[in-house]
Amino acid sequence: MRLRLKQQWLSNPRLDILAGITTVLALIPDSLAFAFIAGVNPMVSIYSTICILLLISFFGGRPGMVSSSAGSMAVLMTALVAEQGLEYLFAATLLTGVIQFLMGVFKMGRLMRFVPHSVVTGFVNSLAILIFLSQLRYFEGQPWLMYAMVAVTVAIIYALPRWFKAVPSPLVAIVLMSAAYVLVPGDPFQTVGDLATIQATLPIPHWPDIPLNLDTLWKILPTAISLAIVGYSETLLTQTMIDDLTGTKTDKDRELRGQGIANAATGLMGGMAGCALVAESVINVKNGGTTRLSTLVAGVALLILIFALGDVVSAIPIAALVGVMVYVCVEIFDWKSFRNFRRVPPADFATMALTVAIVVATHNLAIGVLAGVAISAVLRFSTRSKLPAASKAAELDS
Repeated sequence: MRLRLKQQWLSNPRLDILAGITTVLALIPDSLAFAFIAGVNPMVSIYSTICILLLISFFGGRPGMVSSSAGSMAVLMTALVAEQGLEYLFAATLLTGVIQFLMGVFKMGRLMRFVPHSVVTGFVNSLAILIFLSQLRYFEGQPWLMYAMVAVTVAIIYALPRWFKAVPSPLVAIVLMSAAYVLVPGDPFQTVGDLATIQATLPIPHWPDIPLNLDTLWKILPTAISLAIVGYSETLLTQTMIDDLTGTKTDKDRELRGQGIANAATGLMGGMAGCALVAESVINVKNGGTTRLSTLVAGVALLILIFALGDVVSAIPIAALVGVMVYVCVEIFDWKSFRNFRRVPPADFATMALTVAIVVATHNLAIGVLAGVAISAVLRFSTRSKLPAASKAAELDS
C-alpha cells in the first residue's frame, strides 16, 4: 500500500507540483475557447475543468494524464444548448458519465487493442496540426509584438533547460512574458481577461431542472452517446500515447470508469462533459508530472487562481500561452513518421496519412480514427491477397 502510494502520488512531489501549475496555465485559454464553442458561459467550462481534474486524479487509470472540458466534445453540445438550454446540457453530461462508467464496467477498453499503431500515429499528428491551426485565431488583428512574444516564448522553452532545469521552462517563459507585458507601455497584447471575465462564484450542486420523462431522455440521449464515444476515443488514444511516452502500461477500463465518475459529477455541478487532452497531458508529462499529484495540483491551482488571483490570471498575455502550445505541437508531432516513411510498410504510411487528412478535414477525431481503422483493414487485406500462397502460409505460421 505504501509503495503504491509513493508510485502513484509521491515519487517526485516537486516536479509534479511545478508541472501541475504549468499545465493549468496552458489549460485556461483552451477552457475559455471550449465554452465559446459550446455556447455556454466561460465559467461553466472553467468549473468543469476543475471538477474533472480533481476527480480524475483519484479515479482515473492513467496517472499524470490531464482531463478537462474539450473542444472535440464542445462541438457536439452546441445544438443541444441552442435548442434546449443549459439544464439539458447538464443532464446530457450526467448521462454521458453513466454511459462511460458502464463502458469501463463492461471492459470496453480492450477494444483499443484493435486500433493499429499507424492510426494512433495519425491521431497524434492530426491533433498536433489541429492544435496549431486553432492558435492562429489569436494572431488576427494583433501587432508584430505578438509574433515577437510567441517567438521569444518558444526560444526560452527550448533554450532554458540547457542551463536551468529546476523549474519547467514553459512556466518560466509564461512568468517572464507576463512581466514583460507589465513593463511594455500601452496595451499592445491580448490577455486572458480579453477573452472572458473571470468571476469567482462557486457553482451550486443540483439535479438538472428538467422533466424526468421519456421525451427528455430522447432529447439528451443522442448527444450523450456522441459525447461518450468521442470521449472514449480521445481519452484512450491519449492514454495509449502517454503510456508509450512514459514506457508504462495502465488500465484503460479503470480510466473509462474514472471518466464516467468525473463527467457524472460534473453534470451535477452544472458543468459540461470532458475527456483527456493530448496537448496538456504532454505538457504535464514532459515537465515531470507523471503521478496523480500533478493533476490534483492542477485542479487545486486552477481553483486558487480563479478565486484568489483572478486579476493575475486575467493579465497573462495570450502570446505566451500560444508560444507554449506551439512548443507542444512540435513535441507531439511524430516527425519520424514522415522522415522515415521509406522504411515503413506502404499500407501503414497510407493509413497514417489518410487518418491525418480525414481528421484535419472533418475536425472530428472519432470519424478520423474509425476511418483509419477501416482503411487499415482494407489495405492489409488487399496486401495479403496479393501475397503468394507460400508467403501467406509463412505469415499464418508466424
